[in-house]
Amino acid sequence: MTSARLLAPARQLGRSALDLIYPPQCLACDALVQEAGTLCPACWRDAAFIHGLACDKCGVPLPGEDDGTPVICDDCLTIARPWGRGRAVMAYDGAARRMVLGLKYSDRHDLAAPAGRWLAQRARPLVRADTVVAPVPLHWWRMLGRRYNQSALLSAALAREIGRPHCPDLLRRRRFTGSQDGRSRPARFENLADAITPHPRRAAMIEGRHVLLVDDVMTSGATLAASTEACFRAGADAVDVLVLARVLRPE
Repeated sequence: MTSARLLAPARQLGRSALDLIYPPQCLACDALVQEAGTLCPACWRDAAFIHGLACDKCGVPLPGEDDGTPVICDDCLTIARPWGRGRAVMAYDGAARRMVLGLKYSDRHDLAAPAGRWLAQRARPLVRADTVVAPVPLHWWRMLGRRYNQSALLSAALAREIGRPHCPDLLRRRRFTGSQDGRSRPARFENLADAITPHPRRAAMIEGRHVLLVDDVMTSGATLAASTEACFRAGADAVDVLVLARVLRPE
């Protein structure tokens, strides 16, 4: 019997004892759940997972039936989307918003693993044999205050799920761009112009390959567009994007 098999019951016993002391809670609220890394029934209903027909560029859900034909939303017909395909796991509202904010500002690293599984389900049609997974970058000043890049936590979890290489510093943000909150759509794109560049020591991981960029939220798509353009400048063959949550335009 291997040592891994001998240790498995001990780990399970330890996990059970820990659950007695610290019962697992819902990923989006403080409700108790039977298994760690899951949502309670109320938050599951509140999490607007995107299924069915969605825009092939930004992942926003669309009315109608999905017959397998790529469909582009009105926004993506008028806004520059330099990447190939885009997917989103859920709409940025309710439970999804609480999880994103927890991951981003409250050190909820435990959200990354289950989010990685959800991302992997959406990523399957995008993955190629030469895919490298990378997050959109944070500026070092923002990293100093937050101590981690939440998008890198997501991209690492996704890479493990799909069995593809992960490069957390494939790209870098060479200047501080501040918050995008409150900026108009054109101002968001202008703010990110030439702000993101390929890391000079990671060129070999980009040239001629497929890059799958990961972010926590897509609003205008400005950050993902700037990151995509940086990948193409470094010689990427193709770039697709994947986000945990997609901000929907108000009615």
